[in-house]
Amino acid sequence: MNAFMAAVHQLNRDKGLDLILHTPGGDIAATEALVKYLWVMFEKDIRVIVPQLAMSAGTMIACAAKEIVLGKQSSLGPIDPQIGGVPAQGVLDEFQMAVESIKSDPACTPLWQQIVSRYHPSFLNECVQAINWARTMVHRWLCENMFNAQAEHVATAQAIVDFLGDHSATAAHARHIPMSKCEEIGLKIIKLEDDKKLQDLILTVHHAYMHTFSMSPACKIVENHTGVATVHMSGIQQIIRAIPGQAGFPGTSPQMQMPVDLQPLTLVPAGPPDNKP
Repeated sequence: MNAFMAAVHQLNRDKGLDLILHTPGGDIAATEALVKYLWVMFEKDIRVIVPQLAMSAGTMIACAAKEIVLGKQSSLGPIDPQIGGVPAQGVLDEFQMAVESIKSDPACTPLWQQIVSRYHPSFLNECVQAINWARTMVHRWLCENMFNAQAEHVATAQAIVDFLGDHSATAAHARHIPMSKCEEIGLKIIKLEDDKKLQDLILTVHHAYMHTFSMSPACKIVENHTGVATVHMSGIQQIIRAIPGQAGFPGTSPQMQMPVDLQPLTLVPAGPPDNKP
């Protein structure tokens, strides 16, 4: 959250926000707090641009936008929650399978006892709550922003949530959902290829960051177009702010007019990597 607060500070919020998003996901509570913050700052005038992938919580953030810009190579992902790396719906399905198996063949009870004993007694309820939280939250965001002017917004949003949140339909949390499927389930998608200039600029910026990740210890970057950035790398959080009159993060495209002169301000110990839902 602090990284986004630094990036948003002093921006002209009347213009809305284009959020270029590339992420494998993150914590559900942090996602909810971030969307609330961006909605307040930009009055929900947000467009999410996904040059490659926005999985899990990244898909949830995309669903909070007015529209999503995707390319042929772009993917969203399922929003079914993961608890400790375990799919919540998968746990519920496993317990239901155990109940049905024991009913049909009581002799298999000892086998299922070994399997279900791995879980804490309250874990089932945590799974149910996490699933309801994610689905309800995304449904509300779709109704209140992307489809707020649409007569059948509730049904449209429900159909999208039913697919993205259905572990049995997507089969795996890591499954990539391409642009064609996103359009098919009803999301408001803008094709990146329809604007060649925008496509070139977005992919140039994206590849610059990918090179930065591959050639440096950086693992997370939040940066705005003026060069104000927060960079997480190798156990520290380095906050970088642009020198007045100059801006940019190393590797940024010359076409974006962002020179590389930067002024590191602080080094702050960073916590462990985010847990992914």
